Amino acid sequence: MTNKKNLNITSECAQAEGIPRYMSQDKQPTVLSDIYKEEINIAIWRREKQFSVKEFLALNPTFQKEMILTPQDALSRISESFNNNMTEVSEDIALLVDMFCYLFELKQAGMRLKVLDRAMCPKFHVDKVPCRLVTTYQGTATEWLPHEVVDQTKLGWGCNGLADCESGLYQRKSDIQRLDCGDVALLKGTLWEGNENAGLVHRSPELITNEKRLILTLDFM
Repeated sequence: MTNKKNLNITSECAQAEGIPRYMSQDKQPTVLSDIYKEEINIAIWRREKQFSVKEFLALNPTFQKEMILTPQDALSRISESFNNNMTEVSEDIALLVDMFCYLFELKQAGMRLKVLDRAMCPKFHVDKVPCRLVTTYQGTATEWLPHEVVDQTKLGWGCNGLADCESGLYQRKSDIQRLDCGDVALLKGTLWEGNENAGLVHRSPELITNEKRLILTLDFM
């Protein structure tokens, strides 16, 4: 995976509205380094991998953890939070922390791991962060909109109180894209230099009755 020295990779003209942004996806983890390309605002590592977490979710329906982790202590601290259960998930989270910190030259990352039974962020929005890693271990995964279909003026208060499907934020239901459970995605936010008007627009999915979702996010610290 390509290591980068800083996030100042975009030209001044990239700050202007109308600059195109695209998705990059692959079955290899090296695709995540594509987030450094100025035209990419979501990089997706497509993983055909399933995690056995249903029993844990049934026993821990309100589980949530927020920790600041380093690549060196991630595995031990995550394993402890699971009472040394969920070995496969613990190892995977530790791997993602290591990859995230290496890619962005961070000494630590902010981790949030939550069990959800409803949409945490049901409206489409952009994150005021440089970049966020997202993966779903169980349940329906994150939904997002391609940059070219979004009317940025309809985000936030611009929706005038209307639902996303009514405000004109996007035109067709088929515009909505969705990650698969197990995919690892890097979502470029508005604090990435040169990406002020092009943060990835995304939301939490609606969950069916009694569905449990286990979602992990990693952030810069």
